[in-house]
Amino acid sequence: MKAGKKDIRFLLYGAFASFGTYFCMYAFRKPFTVATYEDFSFMGIDYKIILIIAQVIGYMLSKFIGIKVISELKPQNRIYYLIGMIFLAEVSLLLFGITPMPYNVIFMFLNGLPLGIVWGIVFSYLEGRKFTEVLGVALCSSFIVSSGVVKSAGLLVMEKWQVSEFWMPAVTGAVFIVPFVFFAWLLNRMPPPTAEDEQLKTARKPMTAKDRKKVFAAFFFPIVILVFFYTFLTALRDFRDNFTREIWDSLGFEGNAAIYTFSEIPIAVLVLVIIGVIGLLKSNYKAFVSYHYLLLFGTVGIGVTTLLFQGGVISPVVWMMSVGFGLYICYVPFNCIFFDRMIATFKINGNAGYLIYIADAFGYLGSMAVLLYKNFGQSNISWLNFFIGSSYMIAVLGGVIAVISLLYFKRKYRKENSLKISRETSHPEMQLIEL
Repeated sequence: MKAGKKDIRFLLYGAFASFGTYFCMYAFRKPFTVATYEDFSFMGIDYKIILIIAQVIGYMLSKFIGIKVISELKPQNRIYYLIGMIFLAEVSLLLFGITPMPYNVIFMFLNGLPLGIVWGIVFSYLEGRKFTEVLGVALCSSFIVSSGVVKSAGLLVMEKWQVSEFWMPAVTGAVFIVPFVFFAWLLNRMPPPTAEDEQLKTARKPMTAKDRKKVFAAFFFPIVILVFFYTFLTALRDFRDNFTREIWDSLGFEGNAAIYTFSEIPIAVLVLVIIGVIGLLKSNYKAFVSYHYLLLFGTVGIGVTTLLFQGGVISPVVWMMSVGFGLYICYVPFNCIFFDRMIATFKINGNAGYLIYIADAFGYLGSMAVLLYKNFGQSNISWLNFFIGSSYMIAVLGGVIAVISLLYFKRKYRKENSLKISRETSHPEMQLIEL
């Protein structure tokens, strides 16, 4: 897929605007997880656990709400939703700082509620374009990098400015308000998809309830198994993200603020390059199949590197980065481009946001379930050992589902192609009209 100077300018602009917008969003969501809240508990439960669960519940509910909101979103309303969601998130953090614990937990729930909508809004600017993969990977790399960066920022706010654990989230968010508005404004200036985009990737449009039911019925089996896989994938990625400090501390990196950023940047770059290369494939079907191979590669890699780490063959840093890479090489396609190529391959009438939010809604439901299981069902297991066991589970589960999904879609594609050829043979005049 060749890119001229105009395309390159558009790619750089779109990547910069989308990356910056979502990067800044993370400053309103993740900084609080770098605090330990070790001097606080409620009803015998670690207060940090309560806060994470509260935010995840809000974030999860917003994903279920987003199935309707994002699939029906009209282009002219996107910028208002973006600014509004961030405003509500920051107000919630301010109220979290003002309100004494344990009553402030409600505001961490309210913080998560608007933030879950932001991803779908940002991606709606990017989907259905001939270079969606490149733009999508730039967007996805933002949350790989930003999670570590904003945690480092939160830690610095507490250490350098002597801000308390309860006020740190609001202060860190406030630092990023102006940059967020700037990047959102840039994003909103992106031109709509061209005729060439629509020819290559299928025109995207707001969906009705009838449209959603039709798509779900047509792809019921693959949606169910892929969402099942994504549920566990999200749960493990979120566990690694939310308790990265505890895991790194267990590995001997206590007090090392730089490790959060250092360990994530190489992952983002590598994922960006690999998926960007696949994005150069003009054939939607070949790209869609390639993403299945990435899922298989990522899950197998997680299992193998965990085994090597336990055997003392690789260092803790190499292992954490390898597992992070395996998680994100699977997680990133699911978040945008996997479903974008699926729509283009099978000419689905709708938008990728609908499928992404189905997956995300159940993904965060799984994330919450894992949090509850770890803290109330397996509380005696260390963060590190729980993470190791979960890595083996996702390796086996994800590998099996990736193979089943790949075989299903290959069969469906061959069947639809055979029907198309049969129709053209039976009605040659239709082929002449197309020519």
